[in-house]
Amino acid sequence: MVSDAPADYDFWLFDLDGTLVDAEWSYTREVFDRVGDRIGREFTDREAEVLWHGLGGARDPQLREWGIDPEEFWPAFHAVEDPQARAEATYLHDDAAALVADLVAAGRPVGVVTHCQAFLAEPVIDHLDVGDWFDAFVSCTPELGWKPDPAPVRHAIERLGRNPDTPGRGVLAGDGASDVGAAWNAGLDGIHVERHSPDRRGRCVLADYRVSSFDDLPLGPDRDVAADGGVSDPVRK
Repeated sequence: MVSDAPADYDFWLFDLDGTLVDAEWSYTREVFDRVGDRIGREFTDREAEVLWHGLGGARDPQLREWGIDPEEFWPAFHAVEDPQARAEATYLHDDAAALVADLVAAGRPVGVVTHCQAFLAEPVIDHLDVGDWFDAFVSCTPELGWKPDPAPVRHAIERLGRNPDTPGRGVLAGDGASDVGAAWNAGLDGIHVERHSPDRRGRCVLADYRVSSFDDLPLGPDRDVAADGGVSDPVRK
């Protein structure tokens, strides 16, 4: 665990699901039950957890390893999700809320780069009433790219009014290897917040700063915030 992360980044980007927010397990379990009904395959609790949180890394290879066609899975997955039900089942991580509040109060630009599709992310943000926290919000798409591709991160940097080629000193924080990879590929530092134990994940994610909670950074509510590498999977097994 690293406890001396610098406080003087010019801007901060965050992943959304698993980093800033999470859904109640009952909702996740129901989603995978309904997906299973559609594609004719049951999902164990462990499989649902791995896919929902990306514990095995990129999800498409994991699906193929289990004999599931991603082209069949993802349309079924998105068809069964109810945006309002998901929003109502979603909660903020207290440590993330405290960190972002500190950054916003200090005038630091804050953005989000998420794999969560806009039709799901927007109701979550509205329900939690945190839209005014973010100066940029980017949902990845097939056209834009998926983390660890740096393109969505560069797009978010542009939305912050910065040149992605010379953005200044920035950081992207997330709960997955793809978040750190995207940060490094875009020339930013990467913070990994481990919401699951490495034993549960089956690997240890490499990052510039590794914490089990954002409270472990010297940026908590009792502290002041000072006014392309080609990485694909930064993990150690």
